[in-house]
Amino acid sequence: MAGKGRNCVPCALRQKVRAGLWQETISRFGENSMAMVGFYVIAAVAIVAIFAPLISFHDPYEINLRQRLLLPSRAHILGTDAFGRDMLSRIIYGARISLLVGLIPSFISMGIGSAVGVTSGYLGGKVDFILMRVADIVIAFPSLLLAMVIMYTLGAGLSNIFIALSFVGWAEAARVVRSQVLSLREQEFVEAAKAMGVRRRAIMARHIFPNCLPSLVVLFTLKVPEFILAEASLSFLGVGAQPPVPSWGLLVSQGKEFIFSAPWVVAFPGGAIFLVALAFNFVGDGLREALDPYLKR
Repeated sequence: MAGKGRNCVPCALRQKVRAGLWQETISRFGENSMAMVGFYVIAAVAIVAIFAPLISFHDPYEINLRQRLLLPSRAHILGTDAFGRDMLSRIIYGARISLLVGLIPSFISMGIGSAVGVTSGYLGGKVDFILMRVADIVIAFPSLLLAMVIMYTLGAGLSNIFIALSFVGWAEAARVVRSQVLSLREQEFVEAAKAMGVRRRAIMARHIFPNCLPSLVVLFTLKVPEFILAEASLSFLGVGAQPPVPSWGLLVSQGKEFIFSAPWVVAFPGGAIFLVALAFNFVGDGLREALDPYLKR
């Protein structure tokens, strides 16, 4: 019993230290005004996306050719598109797609990249060489071009967008994690775990990977806007979301023919893309500054 008590003391201390570090990080993040602005914008967009059916006053799919390309008014705050559909409603519902496209591929690519990076950095040798050469090949291709090739191969659709963007994004995450692991594997706590007979999988999962999380959190917040813009580009080029899905990129693509006669059909969805991407970048910059003291260790 006494031995168990002594073993629990370091564990409790480590938990307190980690909790204190995260509290300090949150405090530093809260002091960054631009980061907080970005956070509030993202929170507002998320709320709008979740409660879209309650917030929207019009059916985003309802076609009314008698009301096509109407100017912004009380009835249609952001006007209507070429099919008479309410632009505000379509942008509200489009927020769901943009957030999903930003978040899901980011989670998947971070997960794959973390597994590859930890394995490559910790094991080294031939495993490291092979995995990093594969990552180099993926990184060597322009990401948008590679995503387009995958989309042309698999076909258009949201599920295939998730696959394409996840494949494009994992290599950068693997590189970031590997660089962290190369320094962490020489640390005393890893050597102590080896001396105690802890298995390699446990060392990688319990001791090394948690110390890579700060870098991954920052990379995640920067990948989300990158993927949102990539989806918008793919949809604009016709290989992303397909009509009548109200994707922001697709809205811009469909409205490009009326950019001079009805500029609002392009300006409003384009502004939404810009605003959300900028907000995530603000949050990413704020997190990087807040976590910087720990990333330099």
